[in-house]
Amino acid sequence: MNSILENNPALAAEIEKVAEVAGYLWQKGWAERNGGNITVNVTDQADEELRGRAPISEPIAIGTTLPHLAGRYFFCKGTNKRMRDLARRPMENGSVIRIADDCAHYEIVADNPVMPTSELASHLAMHEQMIASGNGYKAALHTHPIELVAMTHHAPFLKKDVLTRLLWSMIPETRAFCPKGLGIVPYRMPSSVELAEATIRCLEEYDVAMWEKHGVCAVGPDIFEAFDQVDVLSKSALIYIAARNMGFVPEGMSAEQMGELREAFNLPK
Repeated sequence: MNSILENNPALAAEIEKVAEVAGYLWQKGWAERNGGNITVNVTDQADEELRGRAPISEPIAIGTTLPHLAGRYFFCKGTNKRMRDLARRPMENGSVIRIADDCAHYEIVADNPVMPTSELASHLAMHEQMIASGNGYKAALHTHPIELVAMTHHAPFLKKDVLTRLLWSMIPETRAFCPKGLGIVPYRMPSSVELAEATIRCLEEYDVAMWEKHGVCAVGPDIFEAFDQVDVLSKSALIYIAARNMGFVPEGMSAEQMGELREAFNLPK
């Protein structure tokens, strides 16, 4: 069977974005071995050919019920697949899935029977929240930014909003482009429903969810926007660590300076 992308340029363009971001994650050292996951809601790009395709897998349980996802289509990085390979050959290292009408199962429909990410429950729960909120977001990203993960090994940074305020204060762009900040999800077993539920609660309040001692989850209108959220936070972490390596604690922007920035950009408090 021919690739579903051959006659669907809109879907091909979305998956090309995924491939580009997968390359960035590998180059930054945020995606060791098979680390990290990407899912994108491609329902808008699901043409008649894709919708008419017979499944190439049996129905597979999600592990939870997600009522807003019935009949939706997602491109997912495959489990045990490497970001560097996803960047080069996305349809060999990912697959398109369709959520069943019972909202509790999915089927693989294209191109190969590549099982989706082991974090699928967390990712689909994020998509459920995005659709329910009506924010128009279509992409979810999980990755392992080195400096941000390192900061979660320091207990004082895990207190509510401590890390957000620190990272905001390092450079104005972080306050402007990550206006709700970084929420902390206390350590939970990877791939668990408990982790998915905690992530959703976190993303109701923050732009990005930080999984303690593990990685981050970010969402956005497309995969570029989700990546950018993590990128600006990581830049702030690097600035903080660079200052500490030079032997001083960076003073950061003052509360007054951040207040001026909030007013100028009409940012939330």
